[in-house]
Amino acid sequence: MAELPGCCRPCATCLLCLYSCRWIGAKKEKRQGLRTTKCDCSWFLFLFCVFLFTLVWLYFAIVILNDFHNFNEFIFKQRKLWLDWSLVLLIATAVLITYSAVLLVLALCLQLCGQPLKLHWVHKSLLIITALVVAAAFTGLGIKWAEEWRSARISLQATGPFLHLGIVGGMTLLAWPLASFFYRSRNTGLKVFLLLVYCAVMIAVYLAPLVITSPCIMEENQLPPKPALVGHRGAPMLAPENTLMSLHKAVGCDVQVFETDVMVSADGVPFLMHDEKLIRTTNVQAVFPERASLNSTAFNWTDLQQLDAGSWFLERRPFSTVQSLSAGDRNQASKQKIPSLEEVLEAAKQSNISIMFDLRPENHTDYQSFVNATLDAILQSGIPLQQVLWLPDGFREQVKQQVPGVQQVYGRKRLQNEKEPLLHVNLPYQDMSSEEIRQYRQDNISVNLYVVNQPWLFSVLWCAGVSSVTTNACQVLKEMKHPIWLLPSSTYLMIWIVADCVSFLMILWAFLLVNCLQWLCSFSLLSPESETDVLLTKINSLMQE
Repeated sequence: MAELPGCCRPCATCLLCLYSCRWIGAKKEKRQGLRTTKCDCSWFLFLFCVFLFTLVWLYFAIVILNDFHNFNEFIFKQRKLWLDWSLVLLIATAVLITYSAVLLVLALCLQLCGQPLKLHWVHKSLLIITALVVAAAFTGLGIKWAEEWRSARISLQATGPFLHLGIVGGMTLLAWPLASFFYRSRNTGLKVFLLLVYCAVMIAVYLAPLVITSPCIMEENQLPPKPALVGHRGAPMLAPENTLMSLHKAVGCDVQVFETDVMVSADGVPFLMHDEKLIRTTNVQAVFPERASLNSTAFNWTDLQQLDAGSWFLERRPFSTVQSLSAGDRNQASKQKIPSLEEVLEAAKQSNISIMFDLRPENHTDYQSFVNATLDAILQSGIPLQQVLWLPDGFREQVKQQVPGVQQVYGRKRLQNEKEPLLHVNLPYQDMSSEEIRQYRQDNISVNLYVVNQPWLFSVLWCAGVSSVTTNACQVLKEMKHPIWLLPSSTYLMIWIVADCVSFLMILWAFLLVNCLQWLCSFSLLSPESETDVLLTKINSLMQE
């Protein structure tokens, strides 16, 4: 089998060493008669599938980064261990994708050089392990975090047009080794099969934009207003969550609503706390070690005031932004205490910011007394009632009667037989499609979606027309003056047609050029032998004369 020009023997030998774990010269490999068998082709196909598998997982890993703080909190509740598991995920994924990608590149280079694809058993074992690890990751994602599949579908609205261009480019580059194999192989059936499969895939890829939809494919003048920002427990990337410092940082990020969670102490004082236990966000284990495992509502207000609600933020660094805090912010964070609802309402009134909260835990036997204590705090604070957004479903009718000015926010979609129209809904961003968001907007229903941290997700929801988003990253989304991308449909159509045409021409060029190179290689190998035969014939004739 002839080598293509430019594929030197040392390079081929090095490629063989890395792929086959054999330090044998390419020329010696040929003398030994080693050829690519059907089994070797099967392992190459397996390698290609594993690469695609890990590539898809890498995409998922990037998508779920938006929600990974929830996973960190879940692990802490289960194991009492705080770690930014997103770094572990990304590092492990990068190792797997790099390994499979390097092997694939080696295989393609060997094919272009005309060398056998003898994958070593060590690589075979590692590829099987890689496939099993990624399969386990997908299985775990489907069982424990099924809503992320919906996140992936939403992400395609942000990445679909660019993924299409990337796939077109990758499949176009694949034409070179395919053409090399096509002209070298003597198995006609296999050649025809691979060529038909490749053509079918390319046709599907070329026509993929017919099913690609995105709310960001629109004219500039159709873009809805930028969604308002709702601070998820304040500004948790800049200050300890559910503290007065977090509220003030959120105000500095132009947040219009401070979203929080309210609990009621054993002596009837509403205070801010998300978790049922105090372990994650306070030093309760140091102050009250024997009571640390009790629920937050089991402590009276005097006990709660003794706890430090800020130092954990500096020690555990729940977000990477903690490292960039100024010395003044660090000092302020270390002095944070658990705030009462009364203090927060007063701060919200002075900052002219609305407050939206859940009342926890909803399954508590004294939940009605919790509602009463919370309503009393709201009425005594003097805050304008329209600045209060009420989320809890329990005793909602009672709340409407006692404080009719409070805005009612529902954690569900509207029903067909709705007795009174919904004005505000608060839902996970996975639960509403772009079409539903547009319909609610047309019906003057305010839609708030949570939790939105990544600019790509914020851009998709912005283009869809959502009213507001709850976010941990208010300092990031505040700076966005425009969606990441916005394409008129006519521009996207032009990009689509040009990309497909260029790809088609490059594939034709690849097959023609490889055919020419094969012909040149054959000619260069045959012509010296022909000249030698002629010379020997002449010498023999002269000797006979």
